[in-house]
Amino acid sequence: MNRIAHCCCGSLRAEALADPISVVACHCRECQRRTGAPFGVGAYFPKEQVRTEGPSKVYVREGQEGRKSHIQFCPDCGTSVYWHLDIRPDLIGVALGAFADPSFPKPMRSLWEKSRHPWTAFEHELDHFERQPALPPPQS
Repeated sequence: MNRIAHCCCGSLRAEALADPISVVACHCRECQRRTGAPFGVGAYFPKEQVRTEGPSKVYVREGQEGRKSHIQFCPDCGTSVYWHLDIRPDLIGVALGAFADPSFPKPMRSLWEKSRHPWTAFEHELDHFERQPALPPPQS
């Protein structure tokens, strides 16, 4: 199933050619700042499963454990649409909200709950982590 994510003005797009391998809610302070919300939700795909197009700028930031995130955002409207993480160079993360699809799969994991706003909760079962859990090695 192809799904298209795009920024508010529509010029920066990411087309996912398959379902995500993971959907993650992140409560880290940097995701809170990036989204302007109490947590961010990213859908992760193998890089070869996503086509991107349109003008973008990149913001590189260090995460809470010193790992870098390379966030692609629209230079016109400022929406962050997708990113690459140094910790998983084989994957691309796409902002779930940029798909604007209520049928999108729910988060499977909730990370950095040590900085979670106490009034946020999920109505479904998912894995909870106080910090970033150990990641499996990249798939080859």
